[in-house]
Amino acid sequence: MDRRDFVRNSVLASLGLLTSGCARRPGALDSLLGQGQKKPNILVIMSDEHDKGVTGCYGDPIVQTPNLDRLASQGIVFENAYTTSPLCVPARQSFTAGKYASRVSAWNNHRMMPPDSPSLPRLLNACGYQSVLVGKMHYDQTCRYGFEELPTKSNNGIMMGTGKRRLYDDTSTNPKSWESRAKSFVAGEDSRIISHDKDVTRQASEFLGKRKKDDPPFFLLAGYLAPHFPLTVPEEYLSRYRGKVPMPNIPEGLIEQLPTNYKHIRMGFGVVDTDPETVQLGRECYWAFVNWMDDQVGELLRALEQSEVGQDTVVIYMTDHGENKGDHGMWWKSCMYEHAAGIPLIISCPGRLPQGQRRRGACSSVDVVQTIADIAGADSPADWDGDSLLPWIEDPQFAWKDFALSEYYAHFILSGFTMVRQGKYKYVYHARWDEKRPPELELYDMEQDPGELENLIGDPHYADTAASMHARMIKELGEHPDDIEKRAVKELAQGYNRPEKGKAESEE
Repeated sequence: MDRRDFVRNSVLASLGLLTSGCARRPGALDSLLGQGQKKPNILVIMSDEHDKGVTGCYGDPIVQTPNLDRLASQGIVFENAYTTSPLCVPARQSFTAGKYASRVSAWNNHRMMPPDSPSLPRLLNACGYQSVLVGKMHYDQTCRYGFEELPTKSNNGIMMGTGKRRLYDDTSTNPKSWESRAKSFVAGEDSRIISHDKDVTRQASEFLGKRKKDDPPFFLLAGYLAPHFPLTVPEEYLSRYRGKVPMPNIPEGLIEQLPTNYKHIRMGFGVVDTDPETVQLGRECYWAFVNWMDDQVGELLRALEQSEVGQDTVVIYMTDHGENKGDHGMWWKSCMYEHAAGIPLIISCPGRLPQGQRRRGACSSVDVVQTIADIAGADSPADWDGDSLLPWIEDPQFAWKDFALSEYYAHFILSGFTMVRQGKYKYVYHARWDEKRPPELELYDMEQDPGELENLIGDPHYADTAASMHARMIKELGEHPDDIEKRAVKELAQGYNRPEKGKAESEE
């Protein structure tokens, strides 16, 4: 047994999770839950489009996020966590499946896994958990993947499975996309996001309030929409940020040096000619919306603390992907810069897991899936991706893999692209889009250049680093990204050939 396995088994034993299948040894969870014999409950709070940089515990000096900051002080903050795809449906399908997005053909917001697919909630259900969803997971109306669902106005779309690529020479822009979204940069007491999220908080709080200590363990996923656009936020919050949020740092020449895919994304979203006043207002609204969302999280956490199960519940805060907010001249997500591909990740169980600690190595949302399975004492399928974070949580010196991978195959691009973060470097491979034009590559030193402003790929000094990370990318995926791109294009062209019976999910 090597050190990694020894430490892992020691940690799982101390948490009562060193089990066969879903069985467990009597009393093995005592170190995590005191003298109780019950497996821990698991509460996942998943926001939508939250740039981790706009959080107090991640270093933002302006935003007010006291509830997330308190959660961070009571648990572990992962400084370099990443989504498996910077887009809603692929990220959430990947989380549900425990696999990278390309391995479940989650190419865009119109794709879904078959309804009977193996999933995280089904895995936990088999171990005696009650898996409950309240709010957004962006599922097709025919799929819940083992979740019981509390009634909210979410997950009711019809996914058709289609999509297409832009042509290399297509320079058309869509200014109406930006104009329509910019109209939402206003103060307002209500919106579809606000009403949805208030309902999520209410129903999730009621669920927790009714839960008894002796009830079977639960896996509750509370899916918030904020701070996803439209960026309409109550004046009480917006007034706190007027004139205080800095503009994006866009050095001269940066836009011209963007990868071709990102230039096309900017054209597709119509953000090539944004005026400074609107950008400033949009950023102020975003900071304010994060503040508003934090208050919803705080209300839910208070409901948990006041319930009978507060001390028996592991809380995980994360988001599906980030938000560019005008940085690098981009808005929304759809790229591999930290603002979009990085995610906040906090894991807390006060008094039972380490508190007030941080972990710097790279990890991703599939690692969170494996961690949840470990907490539940479940053996995940052998073909799932990721590794449990529990050994690293217990031992800061644990030899963590320090690796994350993310993919994007959706709208406004010429070809799919894949990111690898390992150590201090980030490598991005934009797949070849035709026989005449080679793939485009990016390489950043995240310690020396955290703003990702200097692409090192043309420097011979870093050739070995790029080659090594590229090889690791292929090994992790099990196929070359060029071949994955061909498969994506083929499947997106075919679609599902299903009759439309309702409103399709938004492509955005």
